[in-house]
Amino acid sequence: MALHIIGQQISATVAFIVFDRVAAAIGHIPTPDSVIALGAERLRECGLSRTKAAYVLDLAQRQTSGLIDIENMASLDDDEAIAVLTAVHGIGLWSAQTFLIHQLHRPDVLPAGDGGVRRAIREAWKLDELPAVGEVRDMATGWAPYRSYAAALLWRSLRPAGEPSDPKARALSREAKMTGSRTSSAAAPPPSHPRPA
Repeated sequence: MALHIIGQQISATVAFIVFDRVAAAIGHIPTPDSVIALGAERLRECGLSRTKAAYVLDLAQRQTSGLIDIENMASLDDDEAIAVLTAVHGIGLWSAQTFLIHQLHRPDVLPAGDGGVRRAIREAWKLDELPAVGEVRDMATGWAPYRSYAAALLWRSLRPAGEPSDPKARALSREAKMTGSRTSSAAAPPPSHPRPA
């Protein structure tokens, strides 16, 4: 869930880099106790904003106090799980829904407000503009009880063929390509004529 919070409004590549920095600072995959021990300032040094550091700490404190049990949410139905998750500061509907899809493997969750889902629908249905969230919900009623699979197919339709399906593998692949292009441009010989400043 911490990764979902970290990934809000930033690219997947950056989210994985920041999460991996937190894990490296702790020395293992973050646990609630280790996140609390790390503290807000160290979280910020890893790349979290002040707000996201506070959100991740709130999640960790709720987990250690028993207000939430991220590890044992399988018995909750979708609405109950979303209600428990969105009670945590910084976890909105989108984060809760993506947690249900990716971590709890729920088959019938559609994040109708997700920009990728809306873009994919616009492209597949040749719409002039992004569909409104309500329009996406209405369209998706016919996809029940498999709306999570519909979301996965819509997200996949936005990526080129041959790209890895695992989000971290995709992010690392993109980072390697960006690093490679920066390295090759840094190694390129200087231009023969000076460029204007």
